[in-house]
Amino acid sequence: MGVERDTRIGDNRGAMFGLRVALLIVIAALAAAMLAPIAAVALAAAGFQVPFPRIFDRTITVTLLAALVLDARRLRLAARLRRAFAIEGGRARALTAGALGFAISLAGIGVLWMIALALDGAGRCTPADLAPRLPGFILSTLAIAMFEEAFFRAFLLGGLSGDFGARSALVASAAIYALAHLVRSPARFYLTGYAPLAGFQVLGASLAHMMSPAAIPALIGLFLLGLLLGEAFLASGAIYLSIGLHAGVVVGAKSWRIVAPATDAIPRWLSGWGDTPLISGAAAWLLIVVLLALIGRLGRAARPSDASEAI
Repeated sequence: MGVERDTRIGDNRGAMFGLRVALLIVIAALAAAMLAPIAAVALAAAGFQVPFPRIFDRTITVTLLAALVLDARRLRLAARLRRAFAIEGGRARALTAGALGFAISLAGIGVLWMIALALDGAGRCTPADLAPRLPGFILSTLAIAMFEEAFFRAFLLGGLSGDFGARSALVASAAIYALAHLVRSPARFYLTGYAPLAGFQVLGASLAHMMSPAAIPALIGLFLLGLLLGEAFLASGAIYLSIGLHAGVVVGAKSWRIVAPATDAIPRWLSGWGDTPLISGAAAWLLIVVLLALIGRLGRAARPSDASEAI
């Protein structure tokens, strides 16, 4: 990938894109802290029992999406998404790129599965036992992968590249991706009535959890994964390869607790440290580093010769 292309990704004036997005994230978080207790009361009145931290997570997703839509013109949201999802050759090439990414992820995670089963295989679920469950995993993970790749790669990485250049934007977007996945409350509780400060308490607990030493292994793994997904996006010139990679990783993470539940027989370097399995283990880090060394060539092979230069 040439430097000339890197510096032309996006067309922001100065470093305004990153500042605007940071401000919108802060506004969305504060709005979610105020609105989540109201949503909890409404759900409880309707007979639904949902843990409040989960309500807060969904609320912040909605408020951030609303903020982005309201500021979509200045952020060039629609243009960035169109360019990322456009691909010369149509659906066939898009499906091929997505399938390639999915196969690469599952092949790598399959190696980790085999190691785990070799270390502690007695009475454990095997890949053959897991196969009937995969369709359900795949449907949900495709939705997750498409949404997150549209935001973190097509929108965020593409926009930050206009501020700082593609290499610096890749690192920044990977760091944001990692931190965003660690903003979660360590406690699980339900609201029995309106508690106006509950959202702010969850927000504070989530930020504290993100910054705790116990989160460092997951932070490393998620940062490396963000680099891999971003590099796949930049190298291929479209979003489909990174969507496939992302979907494969999520399927692997969902399957990991079934194939290799935590036992003393499976070392931490394989199972991971903390409450984020697989990705927080050194074995997954090594796998991602290997894929990072290969993904540029694979991405360029999947890239149309006349792909758009500006993302």
